[in-house]
Amino acid sequence: MSRSTQLDRYRNIGIMASIDAGRTTTTERILYYTGRTGKPAETSAASGTDAAWADEDEERGITITSAATTCFWNGHRINIIDTPSHVDLPVEVERTLRVIDGALAVFDAAVGIEPQSEAAWRRADQHRVPRLCFVNKMDRPGADFFRTVGMLADRVGATPLLLQLPIGGGDGFRGVVDLLAERALVWRDDGLGASFQETGIPAELEGQAAEYRAKLVEAAVQVDAGAAEAYLAGAVPDVPALKALIRRGTCAAEFVPVLCGSAFRNKGVQPVLDAIVDYLPSPADIAGIRGTEGEGRDEAVRPADDAAPFSALVFKVMSDPVAGSLAFARVYSGTQAVGGTVLNPLKGEREKIGRMLQMQATAREDVKQACAGDIIAFAGLKHTATGDTLCDPSHPIVLERAEIPEPLIEVTVEPRTGADAEKMAAALRRMAQEDPSFAVVADKEPGRTILRGGGELQLEILADRLKREFKVDAKVGGLRVAYRETVSQRAEVDHTHRKQVGDASQFARVRLAVEPAASAGGVRFESRVAAGALPKEFVQAVEKGVEAAANAGIVAGFPVADVAVGLLDAARHDIDSSALAFELAGAAAFRDAMGKAKPVLLEPVMSVDIVTPADFAGGVIGDLRSRRGRIEQVDQRGAAAAVTALVPLANLFGYANILRSISQGRAHHTMQFDHYEPVPQAIADEVRARVA
Repeated sequence: MSRSTQLDRYRNIGIMASIDAGRTTTTERILYYTGRTGKPAETSAASGTDAAWADEDEERGITITSAATTCFWNGHRINIIDTPSHVDLPVEVERTLRVIDGALAVFDAAVGIEPQSEAAWRRADQHRVPRLCFVNKMDRPGADFFRTVGMLADRVGATPLLLQLPIGGGDGFRGVVDLLAERALVWRDDGLGASFQETGIPAELEGQAAEYRAKLVEAAVQVDAGAAEAYLAGAVPDVPALKALIRRGTCAAEFVPVLCGSAFRNKGVQPVLDAIVDYLPSPADIAGIRGTEGEGRDEAVRPADDAAPFSALVFKVMSDPVAGSLAFARVYSGTQAVGGTVLNPLKGEREKIGRMLQMQATAREDVKQACAGDIIAFAGLKHTATGDTLCDPSHPIVLERAEIPEPLIEVTVEPRTGADAEKMAAALRRMAQEDPSFAVVADKEPGRTILRGGGELQLEILADRLKREFKVDAKVGGLRVAYRETVSQRAEVDHTHRKQVGDASQFARVRLAVEPAASAGGVRFESRVAAGALPKEFVQAVEKGVEAAANAGIVAGFPVADVAVGLLDAARHDIDSSALAFELAGAAAFRDAMGKAKPVLLEPVMSVDIVTPADFAGGVIGDLRSRRGRIEQVDQRGAAAAVTALVPLANLFGYANILRSISQGRAHHTMQFDHYEPVPQAIADEVRARVA
């Protein structure tokens, strides 16, 4: 079966923005102008828009999940993944960046580049994702196009390439000057922005337009030596040649094209669609996806080619009330038809492809074949979770997964009845399949479960889904920090496990050493026993026992981190020794060694970036210091102050509301994990008392 759209006419993009910059509204307008919706909706919270998947999205007024949408413009297929903006959902952004080829960054013209946008931009830099910029909300009071453009250079180090200039601003915003075509586009107030008038450039903007067009041409020709040489000789490229040069520079991240408009007022969206098609890369422009294959895990590359072996990366698993489990995947190479079989190499399981769907947010269309470049939803896969690879069983490959941040916050959930306990277990299994960034562990209190995640919002959403979606009646505890435990010095223990169980005896002797290991992350185990002195299965049993014991430290029961464990010596009995005996001996020896190595409690410390009007900077800094925060840097950004501080996570619960109160709602912040450090003794005693 031949593909309906050629690969070079695909555009797989994400839309990045901070909260309230207009990302979802922009997406809705794109769907409207491409014919995917009958009329544009106002916002995701107001009217159940296509881009907002879950009830939580609509209630909170933000996009929580990455909803996939396919639309068509000028003979090109645009696959859009609407990405979340909230600081507590970085994994969703990371998943999107793994599978897109380009991005549209949306900014609020009255606010500029906010901390959330800056964080997402830097992640896109790490993934080398080419971008366009859309300066939105030009109709707002205080909208300042050139200030936002300046922030692109100052805040994120980008090189902006202006393709448009605004005509008016605030209530007087009417349209844009198209610098390439040297014309003005003025939108009519009726017809939902579907039509606009092409006119000459307003007289008051002619000088500015000429200046910025010259800058545009100079930047564009720099990407090609021949074009630059011809330009210096007096030959100015025509519009098609300029577009080709701009596309080349955009794909190479030499610069970022900038457009402007007001999505809410239906002004400027069509040129954005044109720019997506003209300047962002197709899958054919991107180097092949890398992965590992074979027993030796050799590096392999899959090109974006239908003739190559099939490979796809699952970037999101979601529950659909009609289709059941949906696994959203980016197809990197090959083709796959309904009725075929694919391999999940991470699980060692084969999956039968019974149904494939092309998604328009919550709408869906059955398709018979998926090709290289497609973003598709596989329905009903049994063994596949977010981050897994699907591939040709004859040509296995494991594609690189997104990095999962360490859980920093936890909450307890306790089902009220036995029936609720069964439903909760099933619900948590399904949610863990959808989202690998949270962990489920049993609490020491019988019947109680601990959920660990990366932020407040993530855990609030998980707890809400238990009640709303899975109908689990459960008692949810308060949020608390997911502390860690470590050791502050080296210690050795020689432990003998000897036990009589009925007529059988158990015997195992191990000598363990534990010591700090700053770079270990978790617990690093190493056997130093002479080769052949202890069977391999017994060494593995000791390691298993150590890992089990490290899940709950001896200070307050939190996981152990940054510890190196060495198995120095061991002894066994020809009859009474077993893997179980060595596992129990390893666990007991590790706990004893922890006790002798002066264990300490570690707390996560966050790097907090705040941008606040200068008038409120003193109050913000004073509040941070009251939270045991250490001020790292204070910069002036025009009339605003940018404050960077290191603050213990335990003192940041509910900080967004507090910051709004301090700054009268005018400050914005973002935070990310920085490091763990020992907790002051007084606070450690409080934590120990709470969990006792």
